[in-house]
Amino acid sequence: MGNELSQARARIDSLLDANSFVELQALVTSRSTDFNLDAAKEPSDGVIIGHGLIDGSLVFVFSQDASVLGGTIGEMHAKKILSVYDMALKVGAPVIGMLDCAGVRLQESYDALEALGQVIKKAADVKGVIPQIMCVCGNCGGGLAVLPALSDFAFMTESASLFINSPDTIPGNRSDANDSSKAAFQAEAGTVDFVGDETAIFAKIREVIAMVEDTEDCTDDLNRAAEGLESKITDASLVATELADNRKFVELKAEYAKCMVTGLMKLDGITVGVIGNRETEDGAVICAKGCRKAADFVNFCDMYDIPVLSITNIAGFEASLCTEKNLPRALAELSQALCDATVPKVNLITKQAFGSAYVLMNSKAMGADFVYALETASIGAMPADKAAKIICGDDTSKVAGVEAEYAALQANAVNAAKRGYVDRILACADARKYVIAGFEMFYRG
Repeated sequence: MGNELSQARARIDSLLDANSFVELQALVTSRSTDFNLDAAKEPSDGVIIGHGLIDGSLVFVFSQDASVLGGTIGEMHAKKILSVYDMALKVGAPVIGMLDCAGVRLQESYDALEALGQVIKKAADVKGVIPQIMCVCGNCGGGLAVLPALSDFAFMTESASLFINSPDTIPGNRSDANDSSKAAFQAEAGTVDFVGDETAIFAKIREVIAMVEDTEDCTDDLNRAAEGLESKITDASLVATELADNRKFVELKAEYAKCMVTGLMKLDGITVGVIGNRETEDGAVICAKGCRKAADFVNFCDMYDIPVLSITNIAGFEASLCTEKNLPRALAELSQALCDATVPKVNLITKQAFGSAYVLMNSKAMGADFVYALETASIGAMPADKAAKIICGDDTSKVAGVEAEYAALQANAVNAAKRGYVDRILACADARKYVIAGFEMFYRG
């Protein structure tokens, strides 16, 4: 049969715990006989399916086998994938797909197209019910490219191809100048969460499974000081890493909309989703892509009952014509996601929180359950230096005095706390224990 030695099977064995994989439906073949398809038939029909373990957690897997009929999707190929979803649904386990496919099977025509549609519909139907992880290991083109976009987590090897239209069919484009099917392009487009070789990809998938499935007790000190946090406050990924149990933070879509950080960590063993700001060459601003990235992630957390921590360092909006076209709708998507989310929401202000950009980053007004601010944080309608110039107008002699007065009265965390917009002001070293305490309130008993 050859499955034991195929690349598709080797990928499964590399990902799962040793000797844990149980293959199912290994003898299935295509029912079609058109175009002498019988001569090319082999058991498995181009996809290996079954279940196994990742760090002891049950997962269901399908891995397309490009050595059998090109891994193309036909009627029985699709039925095998659908059975994986059905079994995973019964027990509430994640589905992991390894995609390596030459497209729909032309010899099966209508049946193949219908089969592809059934797989996409199943993936859409179970979204938010069981976690879906897709790994593009080889070719993934046309309609099949919808699967990684539908999944909760998408990974792609550096040598793989992911596309709706192949690069050379796009008017004005050439693959040798801009290969839009390659991993780097898709990562920058926000389609995939992580890019690497297969070893790195499978290690990252195991990290994600540990975040969403593992319920082991925390081994880190709940009162551990957040060491050096004051030097990390411009990058939410660094803050999240310092706060997380055992300093383990899994960032997602790191190459897309870099001004916004999204990812997963654990706090006292509880899985927590993180959205947060990262200063870039444009400063502490938010862009339209960043809003959509955060909105999608908040929606994911809400679907799977994962609490949300926002790490806020924001001074305004990105200013460009492209952003201006897209930002209102993108901000609306983020606002809707935060307001609709019923999971616990905690906001930690690290450096600055100014203007309506701050309001839309999980403030009290948007439904945050707790808002904490580091003791050095500034909060207000705008930075004091800008406010002073507006207030003083042409009288530049008063700017310095007005700036100091504005900072004391209208741009600091203490006065925000006096008005009830901040629940507690934290020393940097104490941030971990108070953020944990905030979330634990919702999970006692």
